[in-house]
Amino acid sequence: MTTALVTNIGTLVDGNAHGAIQTDTSLLIEDGVIVSVGADHPHPDVLVDARGETVLPGLIDGHVHPTVGEWTPAQNSVGWVRNYLHGGTTTMVSAGELHVPGLPFEELTPDLVTGLATVSRHTVGRVRPSGVKVHAGTLLLVPGLRQSDFDRAVEAGIRQLKFIFYDWARLDDGEAVQYMRWASERGMVVKMHSGGVSRSGSSRVAGQEVVTAVGPDVIGHISGGPIPMPDGEIRGVLDELPSAAAEVCSSMNYRATKITTDHLTAIGALDRLTLGTDTPGGTGVIPRGMLRNLCFLASICGVPPAQAVAAATGNVARRHGIPGGLLEPGQPGDLVVAGPITGSPARDALECFAFGDLPGISAVLVDGVPLVGRSEQTPPARVGAQIVRG
Repeated sequence: MTTALVTNIGTLVDGNAHGAIQTDTSLLIEDGVIVSVGADHPHPDVLVDARGETVLPGLIDGHVHPTVGEWTPAQNSVGWVRNYLHGGTTTMVSAGELHVPGLPFEELTPDLVTGLATVSRHTVGRVRPSGVKVHAGTLLLVPGLRQSDFDRAVEAGIRQLKFIFYDWARLDDGEAVQYMRWASERGMVVKMHSGGVSRSGSSRVAGQEVVTAVGPDVIGHISGGPIPMPDGEIRGVLDELPSAAAEVCSSMNYRATKITTDHLTAIGALDRLTLGTDTPGGTGVIPRGMLRNLCFLASICGVPPAQAVAAATGNVARRHGIPGGLLEPGQPGDLVVAGPITGSPARDALECFAFGDLPGISAVLVDGVPLVGRSEQTPPARVGAQIVRG
């Protein structure tokens, strides 16, 4: 049995929707799984001295577009997953492998989208690029899919589905709603592109009428990806679909994000808020994208910092049906140690987010294994954790 002990935690944010915080505590991980908060161990294999810094669950980017390993043709960039790990992201959820060169957006067939998702699931989703858990292989929902196609997807380990290229002119024929039923029966999660067209120009516009008629589990980039639906429709969708998650991405319309978070706050539904980057794509490759999302939510939108962290961790995991995002027994030992950088008035990482300051990352663990010490993508934390291997 391998053990990892994180000691001298100044502030621990557990990632739950209510934003629970503990102070002056420790975290014990055995064989990659958290077994206790507040425990000690006489001879851990790995000792991480947080030195009073903040410990957060590993960030979960709920909206990425992987292609081939760590290469993205969208930006002709290599190594992007590793860079996101250095930005605190330990898990990613694919919103569709859209950037495969030559993919015929206007001629997508059931066999093509099923094959693409299956190949992605068993390649990118299997190798864990740079140690990051990538839930790759998202089935793009197009007309003509049969119930047997959903069964094939489940057999291939596919649990994430996406409406983006579906022809909404045929909404009244009931096929899209049938897809939702088939997905629900199989424990699959359906995300839906909302708002105006994306970089490809081939995605379909989906405003309040379409989104509420379909009823997805996750409303993709509700505040813009990059163009949102009108303000009143954002509020209307949130009211008409009370069980749906509302996803905010780095490609957001900033004003629309505040409208979204203000309304979720007003109706007491911040637990529905999830975060992603919607990258790589036209917005670029953004290693610190999830951290910037947290800063924007906490400093401009008034979301309490611990609840902003939940939107980037526990909420994403729960809404996508994947493990992780919580620092509690039974959960994977994925975590980030971070604190204020020199020059920041903040006392801990939560205050950094409230001020809009980027925190410095001094350790990232995945399954209890330190994969990052001093981050290459943030300035150094003012104090900095220390990692000692047995």
